[in-house]
Amino acid sequence: MNLTRRGFFKATALAFAGSMAYELSAQSQAFAVDLHNGEWKLVNTEEYTNICCYCSGGCGSIVSVRDGEVINVEGDPDHPINEGCLCPKGAAMFQLRNIVDPATNEVVHNPERRTTPMVRRPGATEWEEISWEEAIEGVARRVKDTRDATLIEKENGITVNYTPAIGSLGGSQQNSEEEYLILKMMRSLGLVAIDNQARV
Repeated sequence: MNLTRRGFFKATALAFAGSMAYELSAQSQAFAVDLHNGEWKLVNTEEYTNICCYCSGGCGSIVSVRDGEVINVEGDPDHPINEGCLCPKGAAMFQLRNIVDPATNEVVHNPERRTTPMVRRPGATEWEEISWEEAIEGVARRVKDTRDATLIEKENGITVNYTPAIGSLGGSQQNSEEEYLILKMMRSLGLVAIDNQARV
C-alpha cells in the first residue's frame, strides 16, 4: 500500500471524525435514556456552600441535600482557593456522614460516625459516651484547675500573669474576627503559647 503523508493525515482525520460522530450519537442516546427512565442524581436537592473540614487550605465545597440527607459533596468551582477541585480527603467528606454499604450498594449512615462526646476515664480501657454539657463542663474545669495551679503572677517584680502549662492551636476555618476573639480569650486566660493551624 502506497500511503503518502497527505493521505495519512486525511485517513486520520476521517477516523477521528467517525469516532466522534459515533461517540456523540451514543452519548445523546444515553442522555435520552437517562431522561426517560431515571432521575438525575441531584434532582430536588438544595445546595449549600461549605468549607472542607480537613486541612488549613480552606477549600470550598458544594453540599447537595435532599430531605435532610447529604446526597453529594463536590468542589465549588467559584471558590478562589480550589476552583472546584478537591484532594482525596476533601472528596471523601461525604463519608463523614454516609457510606455506601458494600452488601446492598445502598447509601446508609456511617455506623462509625460519632455524634456525642466520648471520654476515657483515668485507668479505664474503654471509651464511654457523655453528654455535651458534661464535656463542656469537664473541659472548662480542667482549664480552670490547670490555670490556677500554674499561673505565674510576678516575675522579677514585674506583673506577668501567664501560664506556661496551656497552649492554644486555633482552627483554620475561622474568619479574622473569630480568630481575634479567640486570641483575646486565650490572652485573658494568660496563655502565651498561641498558634493557628492556618499558619502551619
